[in-house]
Amino acid sequence: MAWWLMKSEPDVYGIGHLQAEGTTLWDGIRNYQARNFMRSMQVGDLAFFYHSNASPPGIVGLMEVIETGVVDPSQFDPTSKYHDPAATQEAPRWDCVRLAYRRTFPAMLSLDRLREHFSVDDLAVVRRGNRLSILPVSDSSAERIFRLMGLEPDG
Repeated sequence: MAWWLMKSEPDVYGIGHLQAEGTTLWDGIRNYQARNFMRSMQVGDLAFFYHSNASPPGIVGLMEVIETGVVDPSQFDPTSKYHDPAATQEAPRWDCVRLAYRRTFPAMLSLDRLREHFSVDDLAVVRRGNRLSILPVSDSSAERIFRLMGLEPDG
């Protein structure tokens, strides 16, 4: 099992949306590195849900990868802001994963608090200017995140 951190703006799609829906496609990713991280995910991997572009930003919950290698349907929809005119049904360019809601944490673990306890080598999200929406998290960093929140690690 691997750990991930996946960012979303709470007013666009927050942890409350995922909790209400139960599962979601993590579609609309248009960065090759983030896409490649998704391509390396396996069913059963866990991902921290991170509210970005929020005040404050931070980790708010946990999701589980339940399906991988899903072709991102938004690339074919000309009305979608994620439409990719170079993508075809025969040669899709973008794929995604399906995630299931696991839990909302009792309190947000803010970016400022993460920066107090992690270096950029430990947790890439603390790097200033980091815009990547999907990041790997080491086992040891995942355990430290849970300890900072006073919670037992999932998994």
